[in-house]
Amino acid sequence: MAPFIHFDQVTKSFGSLRVVDNLDLRVEKGEFLSLLGPSGSGKTTLLMMLAGFENPSQGSIRLDGTPIENMPSHRRNMGVVFQNYALFPHMTVAENVAFPLLMRGVGKAETVRQVTRALDMVRLGHLKERRPAQLSGGQQQRVALTRALVFEPTVVLMDEPLGALDKQLREHMQLELRDLHRKLGLTVIFVTHDQSEALTMSDRIALFNAGRIEQLDTPEGIYDRPRTRFVAEFIGETNLFEGVVRSVANGTAEVSVNPRVTLRAENPAGIAAGAPILISVRPERVHLQTEAGAGNAVPVTISDHVYQGDHVRTHLAGQDLSLVAKIERRAGIGPIGSAAFACFDPTECTLIEP
Repeated sequence: MAPFIHFDQVTKSFGSLRVVDNLDLRVEKGEFLSLLGPSGSGKTTLLMMLAGFENPSQGSIRLDGTPIENMPSHRRNMGVVFQNYALFPHMTVAENVAFPLLMRGVGKAETVRQVTRALDMVRLGHLKERRPAQLSGGQQQRVALTRALVFEPTVVLMDEPLGALDKQLREHMQLELRDLHRKLGLTVIFVTHDQSEALTMSDRIALFNAGRIEQLDTPEGIYDRPRTRFVAEFIGETNLFEGVVRSVANGTAEVSVNPRVTLRAENPAGIAAGAPILISVRPERVHLQTEAGAGNAVPVTISDHVYQGDHVRTHLAGQDLSLVAKIERRAGIGPIGSAAFACFDPTECTLIEP
């Protein structure tokens, strides 16, 4: 079955600068896909090509099997929400939301009905006569979203629409957007550079790096099973250890990190003995114990504590390596300078080929 959206070997260059590099990306109908990555990695350019505001230099973009790279943007039936909302300041909320319907020739009575329904859906019906300047940032964001949804678009495209909101409101709107996506069955392409936002909202995440997708996966797959150093370091925080696979047995690899430390990790890809390797283990998977456990156990000294509310970020040093653990406050942590074992299970380690 053909994907709903297909970027087929798409490249986009601006002069000698290649911003999107021979990309193949498939999106299913009803999916919430986040395009995540640092500034300049190509994610917004990809969105603009899908919206019809940029043309690919090479390759084809298909929507439900139909090539659209040469189709005018207004014929693609896509709703777009930008970071600055792009609301018309001289229009009321109702007039802003009605605008795309009027541009499509919808009658006055039907426009009123659809605008009323759409504003009630986002709980803004009581503000329909206000102008954008009279609204809070969160209310403006909801108006922009409503305007993008009111004509029942095929796809909704969002370019960092929550970037201008404060942390508390941003987190609230993330949940609202996720709820709307589920209720309406929307296909959403969402651009962000905020990893937490992508993990919260997405069915899948495409992590971009220098015009290519470094990993396309579920939020759990991206976080728990990073395939490259870039993914491991970009998403969340991790401890990375360089080493060489010393032996392989029963689906587990023993990795020599240095002459004093050997760590064990699950080896689902069957990486052979002798291969150079990276081991990634997330700080929240590291536990401090007074005695070595059955899994990996590295003798360390506690070198620093950083209080962060729900946990204590604990810096550890020993055996010619350093690492970080995130420890719950109630778990009990020794004072700076005290000895402990940094323990983590082989199942919590991810092997990454360098």
